[in-house]
Amino acid sequence: MTSELVLERVRLPEAAAFPEVRGLRGPLTCLGEARFGMLAGVVGAARNCYETALRYTLDREQFGEPLAGFQLTQRKLADLVVEVNRAALGALQISRLKDAGRLHHHQVSFGKMANVRAALEVARTARTMLGGSGITLGYPVFRHMANLETVLTYEGTEEMHALSIGQAVTGIPAFR
Repeated sequence: MTSELVLERVRLPEAAAFPEVRGLRGPLTCLGEARFGMLAGVVGAARNCYETALRYTLDREQFGEPLAGFQLTQRKLADLVVEVNRAALGALQISRLKDAGRLHHHQVSFGKMANVRAALEVARTARTMLGGSGITLGYPVFRHMANLETVLTYEGTEEMHALSIGQAVTGIPAFR
């Protein structure tokens, strides 16, 4: 959910500050944790879209056959399962790096950027596979698609993640 929160003339006593946090370290650490959560969370949305498309195409018939029996549908299902599992493997590897204390912020950017892209593509493809039902609330795909469009923007836009990755690759910061 996205909303606006405005605080005006708010004063806090010095005792309310975290003593171990200086400068932007606190907020940026929180931001990194949120991004990490998203890179894993979007895999769940993608998986749900894939599973919905699979069930729908197995149940829905056209010309006396399930939609899942058609070549183009099977191609789309194959693409979806590859993207979902590739994103899951990326999230797993990044989680292992985090558990080992070897995770860098540009790796989180890589995971969020790659997995949100993959999840959006899965959601968009799954929506087409459901035909007109893909834009109804009777199936979760369109809701996931709208949420993923939001995730693409918050906790750092794709462009910001690209700059973080670019700096890691080149050693040159381009944040201007």
